[in-house]
Amino acid sequence: MTDWISVCAVTDIPVLGSRRVARAKGPQVALFRTADDRIHALLDRCPHKAGPLSQGIVFGNAVACPLHNWTIALENGCAREPDEGRTPVFQVKVEDGVVLLDRQELDTVGIDLPPVMAGPCTRVAC
Repeated sequence: MTDWISVCAVTDIPVLGSRRVARAKGPQVALFRTADDRIHALLDRCPHKAGPLSQGIVFGNAVACPLHNWTIALENGCAREPDEGRTPVFQVKVEDGVVLLDRQELDTVGIDLPPVMAGPCTRVAC
């Protein structure tokens, strides 16, 4: 059974923007909001050179990495051709305007990778 935890309100994420969720270990998690209010969560780390995806430009269903302009699909974390690679994706659930993430994924996915240090982020209450 999934242990969903509240991380923020949908309105805390700018339209065509992002918000980061801090974790005790590993890179933060980047939350993205599309123009049609869909919410996606990726590890805040480009598969190319570990750029902070949360600082990239969101367009359509993708984000452009701010370092080298790689385009990463928000649905599956895959780099678009001709680039190759993938960043981990986190399950997202939205209930009554609140964004929820899976606690087990937050505690395990990508924690072996060094964190990317860039800009402010919100802490998850444990």
